[in-house]
Amino acid sequence: MKMKKFINAPETITDEELIGLGLAYPDILDVDGHLVISKDLADADRVTIVTYGGSGHEPAQAGFVGKGMLDVQAVGDIFAAPNAKLVFEAMKRADKGHGVLLLTLNYAGDQLAGKQAIKLAQKAGLNFRQVVTGEEVQYDPNGEDNKRGLAGAVALYHIAAAAAREGKSLDEVAEIAQRYADSMASITVKSTDATHPQNGMSFGDLGETDLMEIGAGQHGEGGGVRVPMMSSKDTVAAVAEVLSKKLGLAAGDKAFVMINGCGATTMMEMLVLFKDTVEFLKARGVEVVASMVGEILTVQEAGGFQMNIAKWDEEFIRLWNTPCHTPAYSKE
Repeated sequence: MKMKKFINAPETITDEELIGLGLAYPDILDVDGHLVISKDLADADRVTIVTYGGSGHEPAQAGFVGKGMLDVQAVGDIFAAPNAKLVFEAMKRADKGHGVLLLTLNYAGDQLAGKQAIKLAQKAGLNFRQVVTGEEVQYDPNGEDNKRGLAGAVALYHIAAAAAREGKSLDEVAEIAQRYADSMASITVKSTDATHPQNGMSFGDLGETDLMEIGAGQHGEGGGVRVPMMSSKDTVAAVAEVLSKKLGLAAGDKAFVMINGCGATTMMEMLVLFKDTVEFLKARGVEVVASMVGEILTVQEAGGFQMNIAKWDEEFIRLWNTPCHTPAYSKE
């Protein structure tokens, strides 16, 4: 059966998508080939924030380029890291004399591109620091501990950018970003599979079963445990318990909660999941002080969600409560 996607040609999806992004948000960002650049960068007198990654995960990451979040994102092809030269170009474009923070999600392709870009940056004498996010928690005690970078990186973008806007040095911004990366944990729960938008290939056979997979990789990678579909409350209990234990959450703590829809999960379901997560934590004396609920980092039409919980302190709360304005997330 022919793939049902509103596209023109498989080989030009990313190029056309980026053109559309620039046309849709000309007040927030510029698009130069596969670089997405915040309009706010032009007058920036501070540390700047750069990330990179493949397309196919919209709105991440380009949807979070703008005031108070990312300054530049280098965009790769669908589910593929951009090449190192493009990442290095993003770092050069971002540099305003105060240093560049390079944020990398923990995947093999992204790590390789980052390492090569860093070599180019070092050779050019660029002042930068790198922070790698890999907040995924091992759900299956007998499985692999993959430590993949998931949607939690998006909250980190805002925390780091807010620190930079306070005039903090590159070392200070990198330290806050690293501390945030170390203070969060995520697990993916998948109910149906995604398809590759260029060829229609399915990422597995989960959609043909009555099962869900806890700890699944967002691109169909292994590492999860397949169990019968459960209610929201039972699913939250299984996942939030593991995340809370990983973070050492205790009565009196404050937390950030993100429910990220993987692509085909309705807002109705996400809000029920969020409610159940807040109630789960409240019963343990943990206060949810901030949140994000919605499609943040998707994999086409995959069903399921990512739960991200971060243990917050007063500094994280202060930094979060600053303005930002991007295509996918804004607050004043």
